[in-house]
This record gives sequence, structure tokens and C-alpha cells, in this order.
Amino acid sequence: MTDKTIFAVNDMTCGHCVGTVRKALEEALPGADIAIDLETHKVEFTGDRKTGEQAIREAGYTPEAA
Repeated sequence: MTDKTIFAVNDMTCGHCVGTVRKALEEALPGADIAIDLETHKVEFTGDRKTGEQAIREAGYTPEAA
């Protein structure tokens, strides 16, 4: 079983933001399960936590522990 990581990404404010974060995670963590809820600003993914966090930051967003 792969652990899921959840971050709050409060500066993710629109559909374009969701797409940008999703693309960054897909590129950094191929095959990861990714779920993004814009309303709650939650990003959930499987795979390496630090790699995912770095990908979100490099995409221009601020992941915070949720």
C-alpha cells in the first residue's frame, strides 16, 4: 500500500491552478494517484512526499501540511 500525502495549497484559486499543480505532480510522480479539490484547496497524491512538495513549489504554489 502506498501512503497518501495531503497538502493544503491555499494559493491555488482557479481551474488553471488545478491544472498546473496536476501537471507538475504527474511529471514528478509518474503513475501517482492525484486528487485535487479546489473548493477545500486540498491536494492528495501517492508517491514520495518530498518530490511532490518540490513539484508543487516549482509550479509556483505553496503546499502546507494539511
